[in-house]
Amino acid sequence: MVRSRPWRFSFALLSAGALLLSSCDLAPRYHAPHFLYPEGWSGKGVMGDAKPADDVVRGLWWKLFHDPLLNDLEARLEAYNPDLQAAAEVFTQERDIARETESRLYPQIAGGAQMSRNKQSMGKLFLRRTSLTPVYESNESYSGAATWEPDFWDSIRNQTHMQKNLAQAGAAQYAVARLSLQAELASNYIALRGIDAKLAVYDDSIHYFRTAVEITRLRQGGAIGAGLDVSRAENELYAAEAAKSDLLVARQLQEHAIAVMVNMAPASFHIQPLKGFRMPFETLHVDEGIPSVLLERRPDVAVSERRMAAAARAIGVSRAAFYPHITISATGGFEDAGFDLASVSKAFWRVAVQAVQPLFMGGARRAALQRAWAQYRERVDAYRATVLDAFRDVEDGLSQTKYYHQEELQQRKAVEAALRTQSMTMALYTGGLTNYLDALVAQQAALRARLQEVQAQMRQVQSTVRLIRALGGGWNVKLLPDIKAIDPIGPLQYRGLHHARPAGEVPVGKAQSGSEIDPPKAESDLTGAVAVPSK
Repeated sequence: MVRSRPWRFSFALLSAGALLLSSCDLAPRYHAPHFLYPEGWSGKGVMGDAKPADDVVRGLWWKLFHDPLLNDLEARLEAYNPDLQAAAEVFTQERDIARETESRLYPQIAGGAQMSRNKQSMGKLFLRRTSLTPVYESNESYSGAATWEPDFWDSIRNQTHMQKNLAQAGAAQYAVARLSLQAELASNYIALRGIDAKLAVYDDSIHYFRTAVEITRLRQGGAIGAGLDVSRAENELYAAEAAKSDLLVARQLQEHAIAVMVNMAPASFHIQPLKGFRMPFETLHVDEGIPSVLLERRPDVAVSERRMAAAARAIGVSRAAFYPHITISATGGFEDAGFDLASVSKAFWRVAVQAVQPLFMGGARRAALQRAWAQYRERVDAYRATVLDAFRDVEDGLSQTKYYHQEELQQRKAVEAALRTQSMTMALYTGGLTNYLDALVAQQAALRARLQEVQAQMRQVQSTVRLIRALGGGWNVKLLPDIKAIDPIGPLQYRGLHHARPAGEVPVGKAQSGSEIDPPKAESDLTGAVAVPSK
């Protein structure tokens, strides 16, 4: 007992030294960057300095358009879209990589057992042939081994933090993918309703052009009109019908794109057309400005910032390579030529401490450290570029929503004037007071003005979608999972491994059924069967 005390003291001393050294973090101290905003970036809009309104954009932003069918499609997108579900699985994989890295902080324990029955060859070299009886021998053993790498220089901890930062970036990337798909679906749906409105314009114009053809034929039959007028009227009619056929193709393609986004088979998916463009929406008021808050609402900015934090941790990993690599291992067990293993005399054990210090590697470690610093600066530059792109997106959205609204109002007046001109010239032509060329020009101008009005309306609503996307779609950096919630499993968890623990707002790979989605508000508006992933 007395002889063992120095060993205990040495072990306690080694443990205390390990605890002191384990706090040696070689990563540079990271602080989230503070971006400087010029006062009144463009004089108006999102770059102002006043406090923002928190309710500028909410999570279910598509409800601004007051369209029940769009609400249903957005719900189906979030529940069934395979690209979105794949993004959630990528996030889970990144969490698993972080867990694998963190597991190196714990001792690695293994157990083994071995049993064999052996016979020696009678023809073995140098075998004494005093007996012709074969030599048999049994061997049984079981053992255990433990290996631990004390993280004296925080190399493993920095790698763990780096992977967890990247996992947080993966959660933000999921938000980027979801917002992008939501905005794309809304834009496609608006475009489809715009096509419906254009088809309604062509239906009215074709009916009007048919009437014009009949009038020119009657005038030709009465010898008061020329055959040239009939040809011009027929040309206008057939050209309008051809343009309508082209629009029908475009509508079907747009419908197919929407079907794929909500995980439906295009052949069994159909959205009933509407007459006219009727998508009322609430005007977004963002003139109070959201400079710093914008960075908290954009998931792509969060992706860039988390990757920058991970790059800072990588510097600490590269620095740790300059210090000794220490490993502590222990192996022990019992071995016997029979089955009598429960004896201390049959025990074996081995305890070892290994330290490896690279002395010369031709500059490999210094190059790795320099590369880590360069990668960090690259991430800083990428972050600045992402922030500037975010500001540009919002300014673009503000400009588009403002001037597209003016364009719609102006185009509405142009349509009113064109329709009046069309009506008057046709009346004059019918009364024989003008030629058909004037009436034809008026018809073409009226058709063009009405189509441009629909286009202006569609662009205005789509620009609102782009502005909402630029503002983050109601997302907030607070929705990112905490660094402690990244671990998908516990170190001693052996059940429930099919899915990871919930973290943040990202779903954990649960196959959803159609019963979890509210049915369409109007059954006549949408038909089709949902292609639900099999469990």
